[in-house]
Amino acid sequence: MKKTFRLTHEKIKVARLVESIKFEIRKYIKRERRKELPKGVDFWDFDCKFGPVAEEPTVIHLAEITKYIDEAEANKLESFYIEILSKPGHRLKKPKEEPKSGHVKSAELI
Repeated sequence: MKKTFRLTHEKIKVARLVESIKFEIRKYIKRERRKELPKGVDFWDFDCKFGPVAEEPTVIHLAEITKYIDEAEANKLESFYIEILSKPGHRLKKPKEEPKSGHVKSAELI
């Protein structure tokens, strides 16, 4: 999704526009996540960009989208650009942490 959303309308209030924009974005993300995963892929990941204009977007995390939309509303921007592109994601295993010497686990105290 590469789209410029307007936050001004002659009949619709800004709060209602923001709600509909957030709904559209959530709907798009859900639709992309429902797509069949290619072989060897664990999940769908997303590359996101946000900016007041399409020429100057900054890279953001998927979880920060609503925060940036709320900031755009608070700053009374007339429009903003958002780009959300899905990509295959691979889960990384966390390395096992070795207990430090002298460190006593809470279960060992009982």
